Amino acid sequence: MGKVALITGASSGIGRELARLHAEKGGDVILVARRGEVLRQLKDELETAWGVQAQVIEADLVDEKAPRMIFEAVEASGWEVEYLINNAGFGGRGKFHERDWQDERDMMQVNVVSLTALTHLFLPQMVARNSGRILNVSSTASLLPGPMKAVYYASKAFVTSFSNAIAEELHDTRVTVTALLPGATDTEFAARSGMDKTRLFDNAASARSVALDGYQAMMAGKLTVISGMSFGQRLALHLVPFTPKKVLLREVRKVQGG
Repeated sequence: MGKVALITGASSGIGRELARLHAEKGGDVILVARRGEVLRQLKDELETAWGVQAQVIEADLVDEKAPRMIFEAVEASGWEVEYLINNAGFGGRGKFHERDWQDERDMMQVNVVSLTALTHLFLPQMVARNSGRILNVSSTASLLPGPMKAVYYASKAFVTSFSNAIAEELHDTRVTVTALLPGATDTEFAARSGMDKTRLFDNAASARSVALDGYQAMMAGKLTVISGMSFGQRLALHLVPFTPKKVLLREVRKVQGG
């Protein structure tokens, strides 16, 4: 059996490409998402193309019981997770006070609580055997507040901060934690959240290119990697700390269509 990667949100976008990349390297995969039929199709694709083993766990990370269920299913299978890739997440656009509270709560459950719970469940095993890698998919949105996507930006700020903090806690082990910060990426995620209709997504990066940057950074044990941004966007990002906060917030709001 090749080294096992558990990938949440594996049914599409960056998660699906991460699963393909790992399988191409000869690694086995545990595919986690809500859409079981799509996962089974991906399982067949990976096993046929690369001769790896794939396991499907159908789970909705909106459910607070899902992380424990996933962990117990892996335990029961006898597979040992070497790479934990917390990719699942979703966003939404609109003024906070006008958005549906359940949508915002579900976003926090998936983007923050379930990601943290899965890390808490699988990390002790990695530390015990002194081996393992974690890739948490955050966003460049984590680097500043986001009017019109307030909860999404805040949730990703948690992911980046949390990932960096526990990476340092593990400095004396061979376990690494990497935060992947994509810019605008062409995925179903963007279309479902309405983000693809903003100027930010005019020149979106491919899911494959972002997944490759994240996978390589994880394998190298890097702390943080930014992907899917043009030179101009990277330059603008470097200017964020020097931009007056009110000016910055106004510009972000305009970009988001507010």
